[in-house]
Amino acid sequence: MRVKRGKIHLKRRRNLLRRAKGYLWGRKSKPKLAKVAVTKAGVYAYRDRRARKREFRQLWQIRINAAVRQHGLTYSRFISGLKKQKIDLDRKVLSLLAQDHPKIFEAIIKEVK
Repeated sequence: MRVKRGKIHLKRRRNLLRRAKGYLWGRKSKPKLAKVAVTKAGVYAYRDRRARKREFRQLWQIRINAAVRQHGLTYSRFISGLKKQKIDLDRKVLSLLAQDHPKIFEAIIKEVK
């Protein structure tokens, strides 16, 4: 018995080309090239979702360190002081405080010292 797969084949190709929309040259219109490009894009997206988390944490640490050093502390001593005082603020919030609300951040530093 013959199985006609026209609908499924067209649907798969249409979905693939939809995901490759906006790519340059033949990668947006030729299924073979589009499949490779979409697969590679998925690999990059997966990898960089994790890399973005690392990069933001590094950025927050740099901002906190710069703000803390103006008050005569180092980053590591500041973080250990926070833990000893049981101040549960994450690095994202601390960097925002250091950047946008220096008075509040200064009060936290006094608490740690």
